Amino acid sequence: MRMNSPTLHLDRLDAAVFGLDDVVVDTALLHATAWQRTFDSFLRRRGRRAGLEADGPGGGSRIPPFELPGDYLRYAAGRTTTEGVRGFLTARGITLADHSPEPGEETVRTLADHKDACFGEEVRRVGVSAYPASVDLLRDLAARGVRLAAVTGDRGCEQLLAAAGIADLFDVCVDGGDAALLGLPAQPDPGLLLEATHRLGVSPRRTAVLSGSLVGVEAGWHGCFEPVVAVDRYARADDFYRRGAHVVVRDLAELVLSGRCRQELLAHR
Repeated sequence: MRMNSPTLHLDRLDAAVFGLDDVVVDTALLHATAWQRTFDSFLRRRGRRAGLEADGPGGGSRIPPFELPGDYLRYAAGRTTTEGVRGFLTARGITLADHSPEPGEETVRTLADHKDACFGEEVRRVGVSAYPASVDLLRDLAARGVRLAAVTGDRGCEQLLAAAGIADLFDVCVDGGDAALLGLPAQPDPGLLLEATHRLGVSPRRTAVLSGSLVGVEAGWHGCFEPVVAVDRYARADDFYRRGAHVVVRDLAELVLSGRCRQELLAHR
C-alpha cells in the first residue's frame, strides 16, 4: 500500500455508487457542448424576438451566452436535464413554462429534449470512452465482492455504459428517467443515490459514493453515505470539501483498496 494514499476500507463497505460524468466516462465535454448548442440557439432566437443580439465576437448583446466550463459546472453538472435548464434560465432572468399544449412553443421540456438530442448526436459523432483507472477500480471492487451501481441525472444511463463498453461492470443503473418515473427530487437531494442502495439491498452507511459534481457530493453527504469520494478534474477541492466530501482525488488511480482481497474471496467460494 502506498503511504498517505486515500484508502477505501472494504471491511466497512458493501457497495459503491458511481456517478458517470467525470468519474467513469469522459463525457463532460460532450454534455457541455450539447448544453452550449442548445442555449446558444435558444438565446439567439429569443434575442431576435426582443430586438437584441446575443453576446459574441460582434459584441453589443444584452443576453449573456452559455459559457464553458463555468455555466456547465454551475447549472448542469450532476443535475437532471430539466433542472439544468431551469437553473440556467433563472440565472439569465428568463421564465418558461415547464410544458405547453401549443405546438412549437418553447418550454423547459422542449429545451431539455433538445439538449438530450444534441448529446446523443455528440456521442454518435465522437464516441464515449471510459477512464482506464475507473475501469480498473470497478473490476477490482467487483472481484472483492463489492456491489456496484451507476447513477446519473441524465437519461439513457444503460445506453451510455453500453456505448463505452462497460455495461457489464454494474449491478444497478439509476438515471434521470427513473427519477422522473418515481418523482425523485434532483440532487443535492439524495433520492437517486438512495434508490440505488434500495435496489442493491444495502445501507447507505456501508456504501461509498464517488462523484465528480458538487451536487452529487452534497447528495452523498445528505444521504449519510460513507465515504463520499469527490473526483476533482477542475481544481475545486475546497468546494468539494465544503459540500461534504471525505476524500478528494484527481483520478481514481489515487485510491487504494484495503481488505477483502481477491484470494480471500476465492477461498470462500
